[in-house]
Parts: sequence; C-alpha cells; structure tokens
Amino acid sequence: MKLNKKQIVLIFVGALLLGFIGAYAGIQLAQDNNQQTLQSTVENSSSNEDESNEQSELTGDLNKVSQAYDIIKENYLEDVEDKQLVEGAIEGMLATLDDQHTSYLDVEMMQQFNEQIESSFEGIGAEVSMVNGNVTIVSPMKGSPAEGAGLRPNDQVLTVDGESLDGLNLNEAVAQIRGEKGSEVVLEIQRAGVTEPFEVTIVRDTIPVETVYSETKEVDGKLTGIIEITNFSEKTGEEFDQQLNELENQEVEGLVIDVRGNPGGLLNVAEDILKHLVPKDLPILQIEDGEGQVEEVYSELEAKKDYPISVLIDEGSASASEILAVAMKDLGYDIVGETSYGKGTVQQAVPMGDGSSIKLTTLKWLSPKGEWINEEGVEPTIEEKQPEYYYSIPIQVEEPFSMDETSEEIANMQVMLSGLGYDTGRTDGYFDDQTEKAVKDFQADNDLEATGEVDTETGGLIESQLVEKIRNGEDDQQLDTSLEELYQ
Repeated sequence: MKLNKKQIVLIFVGALLLGFIGAYAGIQLAQDNNQQTLQSTVENSSSNEDESNEQSELTGDLNKVSQAYDIIKENYLEDVEDKQLVEGAIEGMLATLDDQHTSYLDVEMMQQFNEQIESSFEGIGAEVSMVNGNVTIVSPMKGSPAEGAGLRPNDQVLTVDGESLDGLNLNEAVAQIRGEKGSEVVLEIQRAGVTEPFEVTIVRDTIPVETVYSETKEVDGKLTGIIEITNFSEKTGEEFDQQLNELENQEVEGLVIDVRGNPGGLLNVAEDILKHLVPKDLPILQIEDGEGQVEEVYSELEAKKDYPISVLIDEGSASASEILAVAMKDLGYDIVGETSYGKGTVQQAVPMGDGSSIKLTTLKWLSPKGEWINEEGVEPTIEEKQPEYYYSIPIQVEEPFSMDETSEEIANMQVMLSGLGYDTGRTDGYFDDQTEKAVKDFQADNDLEATGEVDTETGGLIESQLVEKIRNGEDDQQLDTSLEELYQ
C-alpha cells in the first residue's frame, strides 16, 4: 500500500499520548483522505495482471491466517473472543515491523481521543512509547500531574497499581494508566542510573490545553522575549503567531524559543511556525518517502528576523520540536541545552473502518540541509545541563534514614536537600553529622520535630518543596545560559 503524501495530514506524535489533543486532530483529518486513498489502491490493483497475481498470493497467505483463526476457535482449550484474535493478529503484524512508533489504536482508544478533542483531557499528562519492550516516558507535559510527580523522559513504567505491564502492548498499558480526574494511580518506575525501581503516586487530572506561553526579561538592558511551546497541537500555530506578534509589538531585541520537554505533535503546525522564522531561500524541512523521493518545503518569508534567536532543547524535545530546533540550527542560530530525543519519522493514522486505526510510519523527515536525526537527536551548539537536583528521583522511605547509614536513596535525598539550600556536605549516600544537621535545620524551618532522621513526612516535604522550586523555574541554568549567549 502506498499512500499519497500530498493528500494526507501527517501526525507527528512518536507515541501514544495520554491526554494530547493534537494527535487526535491529526488522526481525524487523516481519516477521510485515507479512505479515498485506500479505495483507489484497490481499484488500481484489480486492473493490473501482475498486481492481480500478487493479490492472489496475498490471498493465499491470508487464507493461512484464516486457517489459524479457525483452528484456534475450534480447538483451543478455552473460549476465545473473536475481537481478541483479530486485534492480536493486527498487533502481531505491526510488531514484526519493529517500529516503536507504529501501533494499533482500537475503538476505545479512538473514543478516548474523541473525548480529548472536546477539551475533556483527563489523565496523568505524559507521552509514552514502547522502547525495547518497555513502556517508557517520552515526556511529561508542562503543568501535568506527571510533571508534578517528578516523572522524567526515559523513565520506564514497570507496574500500574501493582499490576505488571509485561506482555501488554502499548495500548493496553495506556489503558491501565488512564483514568478519571481525581482518581489515583501508582506507577512503579525504573530510572536510568538508579539501581532500584521506585513508586510514584499520581492523582489524575484535567490536562491543560494551552500550548504556548510567553514572557519578557531584561538582559543587559535589552528587552528579550521568551516563548515556550509545550506541544504542537491544533491551535499551537495560531497561539505562537499571536504571542510572537505581541512580543514584536513590544519591540523585543532578542528571542528565546523553549521546546524543552515538548514531545512533538502535528507536522503542519511545526511548518506553520517555521514559516515565521525560516526565509524562503532555505527549506523548512525535507520529506522523504519509502522510495527515496524527497520533497522540500519552503516558506514565503523574505528574510530572517532582525533580532537574535536561540532555541532551548533537552532530552524530552522530540519530533516536531526537533524539526524546529534543527531548522534553526541550520540557519545558524544557537541551540542551547541537551541532545534531543531523536525521532525522525512521520506517522499517519489509517482508519480501519470500524472506528479503529493503525498509526503507521510512512515517511522520514530531514533537516533543511538533509540531515536525518533519527535515534541521534539534535545536538546543541551550546551544551548546558540543569543543576543536579533537577535529575533527582522521588524519595522512597521504607525505614527512616539516619546516622551512619549508606544507600542510594540517601544520596538522592542529599542532592534534593542541598538543592533546597541545606548543605549536606556530601551527596555520596553516607548519612554523617553534617547531613543530620541539614535535616534538622530543614525540619525546624518547616515546623517538624527536629529528629535529624528522614521519615516519610520529612521526605515527602523535601520532595514537594523541590518540585515546586523546579516548577517555578528557579536555577534554570539552561535558560540563563541561553539569555547570556543571545547577544554575544
């Protein structure tokens, strides 16, 4: 099956999204066009002898599938639902592609997307993908319960409410994680560099739909605009256009575009935004099909902006975020932060006629200069990490931490407490006198009994205060560096 890329609206979400409006919009737009495309394909094949032979061979193979279905239904020890077998066959075919971004969206999943586009977003607010057989966080959304709970890109979800995700496909895992606003879900998380998995309790909520935020700051006496894009959904292009105009009306002298933690979204929205930034003498991006045919996409912009721009990225910047970042990099702008996620493919939702769809990888995207960043990511021109406590994990306290103990959990607590301004003197996991003093000082400042031990209450308060500090953007070294370098 070949799909006409000019007729489709491309979905750029690299994985199933928990509470993401944009993906569904793309799917909906894709459906009508693809129904026509698929019908045309069938008609053409019936008029070509060679293709008819291929079709006959295919029918023979499909007969084998049908035989397997009949054998299971007639002989298996227990009753098996028809839906289970059919959807299992589809998922099995997709699994052979070994493509984490290709998946089957059953009717229930499509209905959930339908609810989301009606502005009823209820979930934890994290995009997840299947990586090496593990359900993996691509990025928590800004302001979401997932972000508030401290989930980070590349965290692996091992269990949901005590139930293992082993053997589940991505859709089934997502169904376990989703739920009504106000309900709790407990995720067991495995994080890279941390020996033991830990649990996170998250209260599901309504996911914010606003995707563009802007503000101004004075940098060396120059008014500087900062635009943050949290994902590329249906109205993101309009929001970006409006807020960029407002900043330019204030006569900003420089601009920082922040796409950290942005998991991507709709390709056409990324293009719309870049048409405000990339002049017409350089492609916005290139699209390559399965036969190696490349199409370049251009803007009608006469010239670059007359003020400096930099782009902030991190490991959670994926897909459409990377299109924006690498296009700006090819234009000569600075990219500040950490290497991005590395997703260079485009998915299309193909409807199955019963409300379900297959999300299928159909195209590659390349940078304006033809670079494919898939599984490599966009490397920053100025590498900058956040303070160590930005990468700490939730505190897990089974038994209170106390003097002369040593553990990875204590090391994590020391990093967090130091991040709050209480000097533990070390972050190697050994609980010494200075760590005890730092704990006592924290407890006294927060009206807790100054025992010097870290129990569940003290640990929880350390964690919540640190999350709030990060959420408020304090000590944002990456943003500070971006602003400092903007006028160099």
